[in-house]
Amino acid sequence: MAKQPHLLVEEGDVHDIAIIPGDPGRVDRIADLCDDSEVVAQNREYKVVNASYEGTELTICSTGIGCPSAAIAVEELSRVGVETFVRCGTCGALQPDMEVGDMVVATGAAKEEGTSKRYESANYPAVPDYDVLTGLVGAAEDNDEEIHVGPIVSDDAFYNESDEYVDDWNDANLLAIEMEAATVFSLARRKGLAAGAICTVDGNLVAGSQKGADSDDELPEKAKDNVERAIRITLNAVASL
Repeated sequence: MAKQPHLLVEEGDVHDIAIIPGDPGRVDRIADLCDDSEVVAQNREYKVVNASYEGTELTICSTGIGCPSAAIAVEELSRVGVETFVRCGTCGALQPDMEVGDMVVATGAAKEEGTSKRYESANYPAVPDYDVLTGLVGAAEDNDEEIHVGPIVSDDAFYNESDEYVDDWNDANLLAIEMEAATVFSLARRKGLAAGAICTVDGNLVAGSQKGADSDDELPEKAKDNVERAIRITLNAVASL
């Protein structure tokens, strides 16, 4: 099989389990917590690293921001051998009792984005694989971590999340909003593959705080610290799959 045009990988370059953060910088943070790692390719928003953690071989690949670039990553990785995708990212809380630094494991994602709808009807569910979902929850519980488990929403328009949208999502008891999971879940299901997602809260839209609102950096310090906790949960979950 030819080298994939965006990720610049080919069959044999990657392992069958992939952790897929959005941020290329988070690829390095994940790799640093592994037993060993090696950069495989880097192009545009995509950085691909192979690593091992507690005897499990895995690939780490950034997806950039949003469902279109995440879909490219899932498409190309699946063509060269990846069978399980675990998103480790950030999200905005939609319930008032959730704080910056909390963690959310998604049981499903509402399709407020356009990419998955190019593949299938919006009526079809965007849900994670049961084994990946329970693996993430189990890894958190094994480490005595408290997490929120429930449905989230994936949205395309970061700067157009109006009060009306937020109120509606809150009324529906959706836990959080992010920008990739619905497409990752939908594509994995369509391809007969597995996917799941854990995200760290970086702001609370109900409380009126958004990512970066109270920090000079993209993430507040509490969220930065808890990103590492989410990474450790993800790695332990991957090792159990």
